[in-house]
Amino acid sequence: MTGSSSNASRHPKGDKGGRSRSSHARTVGLTNSGGSEEEDKDGGVVFLVNKSGFPIDGKTWERMWGHVAKVHPSGKEMVETIRNADNLAKPSMPSLPSYKASMTIPEWLQAIQNYMKMLQYNHTGTQFFEIRKSRPLSGLMESAKEMTRESLPIKCLEAVILGIYLTNGQPSVERFPISFKSHFSGNNFHHVVLGIYFNGRYGSLGMSRRSELMDKPLIFRTLSDLIFEFEESYKKYLHSVKKVKIGLYVPHEPHSFQPIEWRQLVLNVSKMVRSEIRKELEKYARDMRMKILKPASAHSPVKQRTRGKSLSPRRRQTSPQRRACRRDKSQKLNPIQRTGVFRPAALDKKVSELSTLNDVGYQLRI
Repeated sequence: MTGSSSNASRHPKGDKGGRSRSSHARTVGLTNSGGSEEEDKDGGVVFLVNKSGFPIDGKTWERMWGHVAKVHPSGKEMVETIRNADNLAKPSMPSLPSYKASMTIPEWLQAIQNYMKMLQYNHTGTQFFEIRKSRPLSGLMESAKEMTRESLPIKCLEAVILGIYLTNGQPSVERFPISFKSHFSGNNFHHVVLGIYFNGRYGSLGMSRRSELMDKPLIFRTLSDLIFEFEESYKKYLHSVKKVKIGLYVPHEPHSFQPIEWRQLVLNVSKMVRSEIRKELEKYARDMRMKILKPASAHSPVKQRTRGKSLSPRRRQTSPQRRACRRDKSQKLNPIQRTGVFRPAALDKKVSELSTLNDVGYQLRI
């Protein structure tokens, strides 16, 4: 799968859209639709998801073992050995990390990452927790609670949600998703980590098969330095990064009905020079720090209408001049070019002579 013709894309900042920061910019959708993950493929392998909840139903359970038998080097022999074993070692249940006042933020982030590592990466080929990206944040936090209760291995997307949940109590720590699309041996691979910004430094939390592609310490001065570090890590495994998607800061309110913005900025890095990538990333990072970027769902807020009340502003009593203007439909309006205000010709007065708005009725502003 190849990248599109545009190299960078941004969401518009308002209802009417905003001017692009780059000649490569385009508008993308709000969030992923969260369609049938079971039909998706990552790296040429079917991506399976447990949608039955817990306890796992028989159909999902057998499908998981069948998939393992196909992809594991030992195949059915390994599956039969485990399923027919009389005594299996009891899996460990790591304790949930607890924040202490004496801990620094880097220490707390490391404690969270260590907890994820104790859960281990999920190599079964079936994601145990269903994560729909379009789901409200409150619902995703319930999924994170379920992860802590079940203590099962997780994948990268689950780790992002768990990282958000465990850092909600630290308002000074900003969290945002970073997604990668890489190419290797004719296949495309997708990965996501949780970007972290604190005290002028960037880092990340996450899970991956490769230790270099998950957590990064809070040592990077710029967002571009962090992204380039991931790009270098990909090169160690002969992967070439094709796209980078960066979302907005995730709210610290766990009961928010707002969905996570997963891809506010999209960069086709394979078609861009490094200086251009750095320029786009730093402009975007500055806008995020200044909190001037808004999710597309917030551009047109829905007003709640109470029963028996109108959302329209209450009109004042119509003035005689206004009634006269309504009756005389044939009157022409003379534009005042400097102010952009239209006024009836018969009521053309100097602004300084007008004591109140009722002296001229109403004005139409363009």
